[in-house]
Amino acid sequence: MLDPLHNRATNWPTDGPSRVPLWIYSDPDLYARELDVIFYGPTWSYVGLASEVPERGSFKRTFIGERPVIMTRDEDGKINVFVNRCAHRGIEFCREHHGKVNEFVCPYHQWTYDLKGNLLGVPFRRGVRGQGGMPGDFKNSEHGLPKLQVAERNGAVFATFDERTQPLAEYFGDEMLPYFDRVFDGRRLVILGYSRQLIPSNWKLMFENIKDPYHASLLHVFLVSFGLFRVDQPVKGIMDSTGRHSVYASMRGEQKSTDATRDMRNMLSDLKLNDARILDPVREFPGDVTVAMQTLWPNLIVQQQSNTLATRQIIPRGPGQHELVWTYFGYETDDEAMRVRRLRQANLMGPSGFVSMDDSEVLQFNQDGVKRYPADQGVIEMGGRDTENTDHGVTESAIRAFYKYYAQVMEL
Repeated sequence: MLDPLHNRATNWPTDGPSRVPLWIYSDPDLYARELDVIFYGPTWSYVGLASEVPERGSFKRTFIGERPVIMTRDEDGKINVFVNRCAHRGIEFCREHHGKVNEFVCPYHQWTYDLKGNLLGVPFRRGVRGQGGMPGDFKNSEHGLPKLQVAERNGAVFATFDERTQPLAEYFGDEMLPYFDRVFDGRRLVILGYSRQLIPSNWKLMFENIKDPYHASLLHVFLVSFGLFRVDQPVKGIMDSTGRHSVYASMRGEQKSTDATRDMRNMLSDLKLNDARILDPVREFPGDVTVAMQTLWPNLIVQQQSNTLATRQIIPRGPGQHELVWTYFGYETDDEAMRVRRLRQANLMGPSGFVSMDDSEVLQFNQDGVKRYPADQGVIEMGGRDTENTDHGVTESAIRAFYKYYAQVMEL
């Protein structure tokens, strides 16, 4: 069925998740519903690392969906997340990404809040010289900032607007927890740096990208040529029982051609680096996996590429663009050599990384294409039409699982 107003099909294709309607990447009504149902619904959204608010008064300004929120550490050492919107006139009062304060003061009328989001004071509350002021029954306790539920696991902090959200460990599921805990293993985290970029594509295209090992051996010259991630290497894809989360894990190979590289036109066996230290990883995690890229619905990518570790937070900015915030980290137990190694290898990723800049550009091309043909469909059949775990990377199984869950949640 076509909606004549929007020129797009309103139902999911009968072929199931192996077909994706292109209107879902640009339709403003659907996007508004995504915010309400997904980001503001019963989901745990990543908001930051506990190390970003290391002491009393430390705060981080961030977003869940398009709603600005603040993560703080209060006088009791507890982490809080509350809405960055003054209870008086709705001002987004905190504008700095990070900082340390004793209290938050709205610049408009100077309503003041504590580190838990409680209203402390209102200027001229009792009036001036017997004139004006708030009504006699006005109570500070009734005008605090809306507070979110917060869950922390081994230094990673999540928040939700919805009281129905299941406990965090259940939300991740037994399939995802081992990979999450592999990186977040309880050691204290140390922040190494940040990068941010605004990508002109729908937020779901970024989520798809990390669930897509098929493109990694075709698009990325650096990955393919230096054997960091290729489909002719051991690769496994694992999904949780719902299909909303997934992880792709692989073992690094060598810079050499194989029978499988015939279809990889970006394979350059003679590619050289002026400084090869970026390709000098050391083993630090159990097992043979050297790359693990985990997507946790709806806004988090956990990245372990060799020794560089990062979270990537997806912030939707309308139907046609999203912000991607990278937080690079290491462990307090790292020596100086490991810290330098992590920072050097971080040049693989980020807005101008040897690998990730390819994704930023191609996602713009993707958005440019899909927005002009909303009534058409994408074909997601590599590796079949099922949504099962795989022991290879020539597949789009995790994308199909993602859209099977997405269509269910969005009631399409």
